[in-house]
Amino acid sequence: MARWLPRSTDLIRFCQKLNRVKTLEDDMMETSFNRCLSTIDLTLLGIGGMVGSGLYVLTGTVAKEIAGPAIIISFIIAGFASLLAALCYAEFGARVPKTGSAYMFTYVSVGEIWAFLIGWNVLLEYMIGGAAVARAWSGYLDSIFNHKIKNFTETHVGVWQMPFLARYPDFLAAAILLVATAFISFGAKVSSWLNHVFSAISMGVILFILIMGFVLAQPKNWSTQEGGFAPYGLSGIMAGTATCFYAFVGFDVIAASSEEARNPQRAVPRAIAFSLGLATGAYILVSVVLTLMVPWHTLDPDSALADAFYRRGYAWAGFLVAAGSICAMNTVLLSNLFSLPRIVYAMAEDGLFFQVFSRVHPRTQVPVVGIVVFGLLMALLALIFDLEALVQFLSIGTLLAYTFVAASIIVLRFQQQKGDVPAPAASGQPNPEPHEGPSRGELKEYESFSDKLQLVDRDKSKEHREPGQLKAAFEPYLEFLSDFYPGEVVTVAVVTLMVSAICLCSVLVFGNTHLHLPTWSYSLLLVLFSLGFLLSLLLIWAHEQQHSTLTFQIPLVPLSPALSIILNIYLMLKLSYMTWLRFAVWLLLGLLVYFSYGIWHSKENLREPRPQRVSARYVVFPGGSLEERVQAVQPSSQAATGLPDTDTNDCNR
Repeated sequence: MARWLPRSTDLIRFCQKLNRVKTLEDDMMETSFNRCLSTIDLTLLGIGGMVGSGLYVLTGTVAKEIAGPAIIISFIIAGFASLLAALCYAEFGARVPKTGSAYMFTYVSVGEIWAFLIGWNVLLEYMIGGAAVARAWSGYLDSIFNHKIKNFTETHVGVWQMPFLARYPDFLAAAILLVATAFISFGAKVSSWLNHVFSAISMGVILFILIMGFVLAQPKNWSTQEGGFAPYGLSGIMAGTATCFYAFVGFDVIAASSEEARNPQRAVPRAIAFSLGLATGAYILVSVVLTLMVPWHTLDPDSALADAFYRRGYAWAGFLVAAGSICAMNTVLLSNLFSLPRIVYAMAEDGLFFQVFSRVHPRTQVPVVGIVVFGLLMALLALIFDLEALVQFLSIGTLLAYTFVAASIIVLRFQQQKGDVPAPAASGQPNPEPHEGPSRGELKEYESFSDKLQLVDRDKSKEHREPGQLKAAFEPYLEFLSDFYPGEVVTVAVVTLMVSAICLCSVLVFGNTHLHLPTWSYSLLLVLFSLGFLLSLLLIWAHEQQHSTLTFQIPLVPLSPALSIILNIYLMLKLSYMTWLRFAVWLLLGLLVYFSYGIWHSKENLREPRPQRVSARYVVFPGGSLEERVQAVQPSSQAATGLPDTDTNDCNR
């Protein structure tokens, strides 16, 4: 039985395969895509991804059922929480201007299997999100014509009474997705131009809503006679924050488009900041005018803005609101169809997904195979499936991606940069003399133990320390950590921080409701896991970060990403158990794809050196002694590491 068990070396090698990181090219600006997008193009893409139907539907729902007029505070808090995640994306998008968004960011810092799972979840997120928006688009347009399209389809096609299927096939939703797919396949410039048109109309309608809304505003609608400003209290504000947080999902389209930006180092951070700021301002101001125009408890959750204008005697304004809503949904559709094929392309280009999706059209310079295939799949989802039960799946995929990107920022910031690790001297080069100082890029061989002690003392006395090393101020107290390789302690601390955050949020969410913990144990667990979270944070902070670069860097690392991590985990645990069950099934399917295809076709797997056979020659001399001459054929990667040549390693026996 023992011979069938895997050896420890095999298990270590297998784990190394799972956690290998992507090797980036020296020139990251080189690409097969067309770098044609400016800061304005990226900003409007981000606005289109965030300001969708939520502005016209979500504001009324949250204001009436969850937070009241205090939805304004909910949007402010949600905007700040989204800013933490957006800044992480901004730093990565500037430093790694490659398509792939959260998948690529995780691959270059955390590991391969984690990157694949993130990409796998984002893939489904975009597919369901695009199909759901298409069905909402068709339903909104159908409601303008008194549901004539729905009635005609049910009469002439029929009604389905099957689980997971829609009540009737939505041909209009499938058609709009096919039309959008055709436009996206024409190239990034055409997609950007179309997004400009719809975004301009949408922003014009929003400006009209704000001007007319402030003209018709009545401050008495916030008075105590109408229930006050915060009728649901602090709990309502925080519950509204959790719902409003999802309104800002969509800025990652900017990071996914960084490989098509002209100057991604400047354009990506600016576009994310501008789009998030404008989207937050739009949500806050629309919430203000909506709750000031009519009492919050009389709002119609399905069409709050149009109904508010109708009740104030401006029924014609409802048509403008409907036009703005449809244009906003169009921008979200374009955002989903624009991002999804590029993430699939990045996975296929790295060998983790089927190679056919890495083909780029030579004229339009877009991944046309991915656009067509996933556009058709999205149209099929919108045509026949009931997506209401799957909409919550969008949240868990997005929050998981945010969590891993935030963790990746911490890991990457405390890693040594590419040029920081000295390259060993090539085989056959003479080693420098002991009295000579080692130059950059060379290794100095120290013959005696005293020489090594001098090296250690000289390194400790240096003021400049590499990223991932313990800060000099903490060395007298944490000297035992100095023996670890730079970045190792930080990686362990990040894992501990995430585990502590999961345990802490689990106690907060389930401690009183599902677990029914006594007060003393509830408080004790909160204190213990909070201490674990804070100690991990302090341990990370005690190490040196990378020095400032020319690209954007998120401030207050590791505090800012850590806050984003704990917030995202808290929101994930608030989702229903059915969402987690579907998520687990989808993860299992992803692991099946990865272990049957991705792990074997990964480009990083092809870069790994193959083991070489070692041959030994034995020669018997007349004196009766046996001389062993070992010849080891080393790959070129080992030959450059300065290992001693074993070709002349003779042993007399």
